[in-house]
Amino acid sequence: MKIRVEREALADAVAWVARSLPNRPTAPILAGMLLEADASGLTLSSFDSTTSAKVTVPANVTDEGTVLVSGRLLNEIARSLPNKPVELHADHSRVELTCGQARFTLQTLPVEEYPTLPDMPTQTGAVNAAEFEKAVGQVFVAAGRDELLNVFTGIKVEIDGEHLSLLATDRYRMALKELTWNPATPDVEGSVLVPGKVLADTAKSMTSGETVTISLSTTQAEGEGLAGFVGEGAKGSREATTRLLSQSFPKVRHLMDVQASVSVRVATADLLAAVKRVALVAERNTPLRMRINEDHITLEAATGDQAQASEALEAQVDVVGDEQSITDAGFNPHYLLDALTAVDAPFAHFSFTLPGKPCLIMGLASIDADPLADYRHVIMLMRLPVEASA
Repeated sequence: MKIRVEREALADAVAWVARSLPNRPTAPILAGMLLEADASGLTLSSFDSTTSAKVTVPANVTDEGTVLVSGRLLNEIARSLPNKPVELHADHSRVELTCGQARFTLQTLPVEEYPTLPDMPTQTGAVNAAEFEKAVGQVFVAAGRDELLNVFTGIKVEIDGEHLSLLATDRYRMALKELTWNPATPDVEGSVLVPGKVLADTAKSMTSGETVTISLSTTQAEGEGLAGFVGEGAKGSREATTRLLSQSFPKVRHLMDVQASVSVRVATADLLAAVKRVALVAERNTPLRMRINEDHITLEAATGDQAQASEALEAQVDVVGDEQSITDAGFNPHYLLDALTAVDAPFAHFSFTLPGKPCLIMGLASIDADPLADYRHVIMLMRLPVEASA
């Protein structure tokens, strides 16, 4: 194999593929990165038995060939190279990499022992790349991070014709995003559970093109339990596959149907800034209190007698019925910050029922507009400490 490739394109491709290298490979061969040179350019691949990554970049190929080298070492080398064209020359036992006056020699790994990457499932549809990245990001904030509760680390992808829904929960909050896409067949239906971090990283890395192609296996013949994504990265075409999570996702959609007895409308940026300030004195694992008044809300937090903070914000408060069912709401301040950031709208709409019950947060285009139904974020309210009587 003998090729010449631009340094920036090589470094970008190696860095992206290296993200799928296992931290603790079950077999030494899985620490390798596969390099294939042919008429289409240079293709780099990695596979950790669960997730695969493949990227193709333009290259001047003098001699075609395939080699396998240490992925992490190649990544470190590629990042350190000067901004000059890179030449790769490989035989059966080693790879020589030259960039300007820098020269590296790497031992090759046995290509014949490297596992075959999974085939991309049949295309299910395509979605706008920028919208997909934003949608996944809005939902991923609510996904769990505890690998011992694997089912909650996933994002449920639901397809119903031209409607695509993403849903995630860590049991204390949940987020649902709905968007339109272009299905390969008009009547396609189905749902799968995709590892959340893989989906988030993949969506972020495929924003240079207009669309991302999504492929979900639905039959045994297509390789049941696999999701695939194809899109454009900064320097080349990218493909990724991942095994689906096999657990059954809990039925939580009904929790999104919060029938508000009290609703609050407030400017998102003002509330976001106020939460950040007041939360500075919040003791670990203690709630941030939101007092709901007739024409404003007040945020309060404290660390015992050592520090206290409060801030009032103008708000539009609507009460259903003659009596206000909730006057104080307790939020995990970090969850509230995540929700307000994800809403991505000028104003936020809070739907409350009773203390300790779920609170629904949605975006508003203006203070008097109807809530934007395409994104819903639910937070379980925390129990507030009993206030000492005056």
